[in-house]
Amino acid sequence: MGQNSDRRARILLINPNSNEATTTMMVAIATSAAADAFDIVGATATRAPAMIVSADALEAAASEVEEIARANSRACDGIIVSAFGDPGLAGIRAAMKLPAAGIGESAMLEAAENGRRFGVATTTPLLQAKIDALPDMLGLRSRYTGTRFADGDPEVLMRDPARLRAALAGAVEACIAQDGAEAVIIGGGPLGEAARELQPMFAVPVIAPIPSAVRRIIRLVTA
Repeated sequence: MGQNSDRRARILLINPNSNEATTTMMVAIATSAAADAFDIVGATATRAPAMIVSADALEAAASEVEEIARANSRACDGIIVSAFGDPGLAGIRAAMKLPAAGIGESAMLEAAENGRRFGVATTTPLLQAKIDALPDMLGLRSRYTGTRFADGDPEVLMRDPARLRAALAGAVEACIAQDGAEAVIIGGGPLGEAARELQPMFAVPVIAPIPSAVRRIIRLVTA
């Protein structure tokens, strides 16, 4: 679906976490990455936890993400699912013709460009199996070096940005030094600000998934 003639193209960013402040932060990051011709609007889940940290919660979020997409399908030109496990993305694609992108798949596709080997640095060890499944789905298993987890409870880290940044930096360093990653993804929508802050700290590319998804959805919408 292309841009409507009577308005700027609108991208709906769905936050599968039930935290409005996180949605506001992610929309701001997406807006800064979007071309001038695109508006980014946010929608926040209400039935999910404030921060999805388990596989069960991620799976449970999918149905509400799909509901939000259906309810807003006439008012947008594309959809971003802004949780790293991409909950509901497959259902959205199956049910509607709108272009849709997940921040997990978008970040991995970008990280693997030019044959790079890539790892993921994040805060949620209970999501490891879900994260590990993404490279298989995308045909990128041979380039995936694995996921490293920041030391500390994910929800505690989120309340202390400096501590979060330091803990994630340690995970990024492990991806590079121990696993041989040539690019490292910061794995999570709520980690968007930390991802931006970490990018200049390393010689290898540090991939922020929300801007990756914005670049991908713009390509899909304008194709």
